Amino acid sequence: MDETVNAGDIARLADVGRAAVSNWRRRFEDFPAPVGGTASSPLYLLRDVEAWLRRNGKPFRVSPAERLWTQLRTVDDLKLGEALAGVGADAETFEFLHERYLEAHSRLLNPTPPEVIDLVVSLADGDTVSDPACGTGSLLKASKARHKTGQELDPVSAAIARRRMPEAEIITGDSLRHNGVDRKADAVICDPPWHDRTWGHEELIGDARWTYGLPPRGEPELAWLQHCLSLAKPGGQVAVLLPSAAASRRPGKRIRGNLLRAGAIRAVITVQPGRDLWLLRQPVGKAPEHIALLEEPGPVEPNTRVIDLLDDDVDLSPARRSRTDATAYLAAQPAFAIPSLPELREQSAPPMTTIGELVRNAPGTHVVTSPTGATYEIDPGKVDPDFLEGVLRAAFARTPTGSTRLDVRRTQVPSLPIARQRRYGQVFAQLKALEDGLQEAAGLVRLGYAGLLGGQVGPA
Repeated sequence: MDETVNAGDIARLADVGRAAVSNWRRRFEDFPAPVGGTASSPLYLLRDVEAWLRRNGKPFRVSPAERLWTQLRTVDDLKLGEALAGVGADAETFEFLHERYLEAHSRLLNPTPPEVIDLVVSLADGDTVSDPACGTGSLLKASKARHKTGQELDPVSAAIARRRMPEAEIITGDSLRHNGVDRKADAVICDPPWHDRTWGHEELIGDARWTYGLPPRGEPELAWLQHCLSLAKPGGQVAVLLPSAAASRRPGKRIRGNLLRAGAIRAVITVQPGRDLWLLRQPVGKAPEHIALLEEPGPVEPNTRVIDLLDDDVDLSPARRSRTDATAYLAAQPAFAIPSLPELREQSAPPMTTIGELVRNAPGTHVVTSPTGATYEIDPGKVDPDFLEGVLRAAFARTPTGSTRLDVRRTQVPSLPIARQRRYGQVFAQLKALEDGLQEAAGLVRLGYAGLLGGQVGPA
């Protein structure tokens, strides 16, 4: 079967960005036509792409691993995971194929980002580690533990995890309904499936794991929290990634309160928009009086009194607890300054051209991105990038409201020599800095109003 590649594959082969591939598609009429895929992610025949790159003098290299991936891509998408699990390849090549597999199925698999994986294993690790929803094994693989145990509901993902970690014990099955991990671990790490309303509420009503309360039907995340705690040794560390809403939804407030009173929660850290990392421990000894609520990863230092959290909501959201309006205002105030206004003077109108002509007359490899995300490749020796970015921003800034659409390439702009363009580019950059400063000022004003109204700040 013919080998196919997508835009990301082509960018890797030619060692360019995806924007460059998009521009090739638009600018060159002889660029290969798609043979499959979707409108947003078309597929091309590898042999056609190779021939086109050679014809246009663009260097490229297809590694053996990349060649193997293009062969795998010919498999039906629904069977790609099975094909990956059964491929004959060394460990390094298999990791490459696994990475491509995650990229190809990112929406379906929702892989944990590498930077989040690094944070999780830096905060919870030990000689033995478990992951009761291990997926293809990325969290476990990053752990330095000598003994690793994982469980995964999807048999294909479990098979891939075994290929990646032959030394680990990977169990296939539903961890909440049929836990297969019988040994307590020094650390439990987990990125469980979110919003799964069929997690087993009815079957597990009397389960011994619900030490802190029966999770409501709509709170599967609190079931996973308690399940992970049950797999840890006394004093063992637990790190679980959850949607941010799990920290504040009212149905879960009783369980959150019981976890706090028992001393099971160490910290809640926002690691991405809408995603928090909960750090817990299997309680031993006296419960701490403070926990850490952090809006971004950093030193896990307790900053919030537990007693202040045990109110009617038991809201553990870092954004609502770690910084008040007043502290945000006071932190920003000393360094705040509005950039100066550029000096402009009246002048005779110069000759005009269009943005489309400007770009067409200066083809190159330097990429300029418009406010809408469209990209333009230019030669910076013929068109100043700051000038082009500025006229694009200016064009969209004056777009009429309503249903009228802006044809940005027909927008009239000054036709200037490169030296004059650079001066314009400097002024555009000053205006952008001023715009950003005014937006920051508006935010600071809101914080000041809120702090004064709440009595948290007052006149000096």
